[in-house]
Amino acid sequence: MKAIIFGVTGMVGQSVLRECLLDDTVQEILTVVRKRTEQQHEKVRQIKLGNVADLTAIQHELTGFDACFFCLGVSSAGMKEAEYRKIT
Repeated sequence: MKAIIFGVTGMVGQSVLRECLLDDTVQEILTVVRKRTEQQHEKVRQIKLGNVADLTAIQHELTGFDACFFCLGVSSAGMKEAEYRKIT
């Protein structure tokens, strides 16, 4: 299985990544990040993308995967609803 993970630096994304790394059926993991991470593993390939709302620059990289984990988001504490909805 091949998986894509968005939001790998957050709490949920880190947990998803950890489970994917432990699962022998997951052969390849593509992480789409806003900032490069120090995570290195033979299963993991990173793509840095500043604006994850616009995937056109990397759309050719996003084919052939079996699963996509969209783990982007922020706490709603202190945020206006419109801003929270846009981010999450």
